[in-house]
Amino acid sequence: MKLDQQDPRLLALWAADCAEHVLPYFEEKYPKDDRPRNAVEAGRAWARGEITVGEARTAAVAARVADGAAARAAARATGHVAGTAHRAAHAPHAAAYAVKAATDAAIPTDSAVASAEERDWQYWDLPKHLRLVAFPARGNS
Repeated sequence: MKLDQQDPRLLALWAADCAEHVLPYFEEKYPKDDRPRNAVEAGRAWARGEITVGEARTAAVAARVADGAAARAAARATGHVAGTAHRAAHAPHAAAYAVKAATDAAIPTDSAVASAEERDWQYWDLPKHLRLVAFPARGNS
């Protein structure tokens, strides 16, 4: 079974963690724009059953606009968090955009290390039973 076929509420919480981890790249550039943070909170609120899919989707769409590579990738990650309410397949996209944000923020210093560190952080943030689904080759690490 694939990661996006797991519990969408649990995936939304993991996606929220991934996006929030790189949200400072957006907030440093746009300190007064709370749309991405609102999208993260909308994803979590949906996972707790506090808002509807439509409300989460509205937050997702509002969050995806930014200039600058790292800020844009971080904003897109947050949009995918709230988008997970609509479709579980958005969760891995939140993680991928979070990696892109970390990588773009590290250019030109050491983007390969930043990318690897972000992926490793995401792996360990996944609940154990989902790690086995998403990364079966890593075993029971």
